[in-house]
Amino acid sequence: MSIRFGTDGWRDVIADNFTYANVARVATAHAVYLVSQGGQDVVLGHDTRFQSEGFADVIEQTMKASGLRVHRAPTFIPTPAVSFAVRFLGAAGGVMLTASHNPPEYHGYKLKGPYGGSATPSIVAEVEALLARDVTSSGPLPPAETVGLDIQPDYFAALDLLLDQESLRGYRGKLFHDAMGGAGAGWIEAYLRHAGLPVTFEAIRSRPTPMFYGVNPEPIAQNLGVTVDRLKGETGQTFAVVTDGDADRVGVVVAGGAVFNSHQIFAVLLHHLHRKGLRGRVVKTVSGSGIIDRLCEVLGLSLLETPVGFKYITDAFLEGEADPSLAVLIGGEESGGLASRGHIPERDGIFNGLLLLEAVAVSGKSLLELFAEVEELTNFRHFYGRNDLRLQTGQSRETLRALVGSLTHLAGHQVEGVNDKDGVKLVLSGGAFAMFRFSGTEPLVRVYVEAQSASEQQRLLGAATALLSSTSAHPS
Repeated sequence: MSIRFGTDGWRDVIADNFTYANVARVATAHAVYLVSQGGQDVVLGHDTRFQSEGFADVIEQTMKASGLRVHRAPTFIPTPAVSFAVRFLGAAGGVMLTASHNPPEYHGYKLKGPYGGSATPSIVAEVEALLARDVTSSGPLPPAETVGLDIQPDYFAALDLLLDQESLRGYRGKLFHDAMGGAGAGWIEAYLRHAGLPVTFEAIRSRPTPMFYGVNPEPIAQNLGVTVDRLKGETGQTFAVVTDGDADRVGVVVAGGAVFNSHQIFAVLLHHLHRKGLRGRVVKTVSGSGIIDRLCEVLGLSLLETPVGFKYITDAFLEGEADPSLAVLIGGEESGGLASRGHIPERDGIFNGLLLLEAVAVSGKSLLELFAEVEELTNFRHFYGRNDLRLQTGQSRETLRALVGSLTHLAGHQVEGVNDKDGVKLVLSGGAFAMFRFSGTEPLVRVYVEAQSASEQQRLLGAATALLSSTSAHPS
């Protein structure tokens, strides 16, 4: 079977295509690339998935055989900590063994660039080319070793410089962290202790487990029943931060048990950073909410829209580092991955959870109240839905494009434009849209819709889902 890189590295089913032999092939190609760039050091981390340590052993030995010094965490570690370590240590790159939000039977190999973020499309292309040639390391190699990695103190010290400690001390609620059994377990609580913050804290699903408590470790509504039930009796500013399997994505459940989605998180953080006096470009993926577009218009900020995949947002951050006039204030995607100015150009669910805590503490308002302010400011009502449909025989990008691209109306909305930046996005009348996109990591078609009322959103999602029945896609 072939090895195919998706939106963020390579992901596959364990013991099917994700095997020791194939992991060694990818690690060899990656190592050859790093050495060709003059690299001497590489950072290696893994999440809580099945056989993570065994796969990490394979990568460690492969990298060392290529002459690279391996900085390896002794246990599971969040993806943003690995990316931070790459930049902090001046390493040539990094490897994070994780399948992120994918089901438990998956594992993955994420490549990290020397700047401390997802490998850019150009880096991925070079590693893929080496992989296709089945390259092997050759020639005289310098001695290589493994160095233990303890990056948490330095990572926390970096967060201290980004967060308003005084305001955080004024938080008047309870903070929960649902780690979903993943690699973020214990990190938010550890930061609160490190900073001496008197925040009442409670952990949910904090025991690391490769089965992620029976759900996919993605912080979306269908996987958050336990946390929703726990928050139903809470009031006021209290909320729960939820991190995915490798803790680079963030989700939220607010007091009362409502899920606060990724678009609401993005909007509140953007508004908060602007209020702090920070400026720069805003970057969002094409599947993101229109409320970000409206907020940028109101705040006078330029907006860049990219295909789905954080590597494109990383590219924008790197452009901003090279040219201050292009500096990025915040970049985010529909799946809950966000990065902001001053930190690494990488998704970081831990930092973003703490930044939300800061926004609440500074304002004295709940997250729902802060988002209501954004809706009033933009005169935009946000109702968003997504459905994932499993691919069946005969489904193809070509049939999907032909079917969707020919539409003039959908659920009573006129098609006012077609955006094919990634998949097919129908720009609809009344401030709505419907988007159809093949997943880059699973055999799925993702359907996204947004409308200006709950009833319209549900009607649009139903119509868009029904439309795909003719191409043999079924709910996953």
